[in-house]
Amino acid sequence: MTTRSKILYAREPALDAAEFRRVLVESGLGATRPIDDEARLKTMLASADMVLTARLDAPGKPLIGLVRGITDFSWVCYISELAVCKSAQGLGIGKGLLDEVRRQLGPSVAISLISVPDAVGFYERIGMKRMPDAFWFGREG
Repeated sequence: MTTRSKILYAREPALDAAEFRRVLVESGLGATRPIDDEARLKTMLASADMVLTARLDAPGKPLIGLVRGITDFSWVCYISELAVCKSAQGLGIGKGLLDEVRRQLGPSVAISLISVPDAVGFYERIGMKRMPDAFWFGREG
């Protein structure tokens, strides 16, 4: 892939679960997601309020990144996944996806997420602020 390839950002509420799974695996997030549970992946997509994708403007329009979010479109959006295929990391795709989320939500909607440890530096570099008072109930299964 070259940096000259045009990236197409779009809302894709009907994203295919197999494409979702592939990007989770190729981004490295597959280790922390239920990639072997197709029904759960389908529910994750169907229940999201916002699914944005990044595709190469090339034959077949391959999916190289995505954002899945839960939002009320008024106050806050929680980003549950920001995944970019490792082959496309470092090209600005993650920032581009978050910029598109911000553009679509508008300036009055806050955005929050929980980062995997390896991505903390990325979020700091693009200007996101840490939330020291965040809390979490882990899942049991």
